[in-house]
Amino acid sequence: MSTPAGFDELIHPATRLSVVALLAATEWADFAFVRDSLSLSDSALSKQLHTLQEAGYLELHKEGGGRKRRTRVRLTDHGRTAFEGHVCALRSIVEGATGPAASTEAPPSRRQTSEAAR
Repeated sequence: MSTPAGFDELIHPATRLSVVALLAATEWADFAFVRDSLSLSDSALSKQLHTLQEAGYLELHKEGGGRKRRTRVRLTDHGRTAFEGHVCALRSIVEGATGPAASTEAPPSRRQTSEAAR
């Protein structure tokens, strides 16, 4: 099976996918909100945000200083497009697994099959 168009290896790991999905639902989000929503440590979230920022998928905005420092994050247009493409690719994979060849009915038992053959 080939990988569908739009599948994004950078977004696909669960933590990054969760970050991008959360950000796709809003314009800007506070670092603390993302961290708490996804139950991540500051360092784990920072690492994921840095990776996504390097790819051009998100933008960080820092304001204030010291203990009053506030970091906000948002998806860029490029990040939003990549996320939407990845979601479409995932849907394509899932639909392929549940298409006409996949049946929701249990296969007939051996006894039923042999009785029908008589």
